[in-house]
Amino acid sequence: MKKERKEHPFRTVLLILEYDGTRYAGWQSQNKGEQTIQDTLEKAVTVIVGKRVPAVASGRTDAGVHALAMPVSIKGHFPMNDEGLMKALNSLLPDDIAVKAAKTVDDSFHAISDAKQKTYRYVIHNGPVRNPLGIRYSWHVIQKLNSAEMRQGAEAFVGQHDFASFMAANSQVKSTVRHIYALEVARKGDTITVEITANGFLRQMVRNIVGTLAEIGRGRMKPEEMKRILMAKDRRKAGPTAPAQGLTLVEVEY
Repeated sequence: MKKERKEHPFRTVLLILEYDGTRYAGWQSQNKGEQTIQDTLEKAVTVIVGKRVPAVASGRTDAGVHALAMPVSIKGHFPMNDEGLMKALNSLLPDDIAVKAAKTVDDSFHAISDAKQKTYRYVIHNGPVRNPLGIRYSWHVIQKLNSAEMRQGAEAFVGQHDFASFMAANSQVKSTVRHIYALEVARKGDTITVEITANGFLRQMVRNIVGTLAEIGRGRMKPEEMKRILMAKDRRKAGPTAPAQGLTLVEVEY
């Protein structure tokens, strides 16, 4: 008599992903057939469990944006423990995506709604010659930027504000109000780092803030103009969108 195979218990697993977003059309699956981080991960999970399992990330990263620690939850009947699942996924994923950790969590866990705050880092290479080893992870700006002025302008963003002026056009959200807990602009040699921690971000919000701070650094805007731009709630009043490759999701706290 054929022995019936016992099904593995259903559980929710939190994965922490690190990835280089250069060759991907962002996190979220696209109808256009473009390669995304979500599709790539879900295909790997399918090999393990035999069917497509939805992967829910803490948020969406745009095309070309990177992540040091993107939390992603998956639910299913996984045939191995957390460490085994991490190893199995890493054996199936391409070299530019890795699962850094895997942990079984309560089934009520939700990667998006349970997130308390997120930290993004943007890197500007501000020197006369491009940096070949960092070109995929930074924005090369040749003109000398005044980082002290940029730091002064950044002060206006800290706190709870309506960030409609820094949201990508045609975004659909219930509220454009967000709370920035910290925004630091630091310079070391030719490298300017902008690090932002907030309770959430609008689409392209960080890149639009950085693009505007760069305009201050160039002398095209004054630091004191930032409060007026915030109050305007008009994307046309702020600076350009900084390129995607300089942006990395650093951490999500729950």
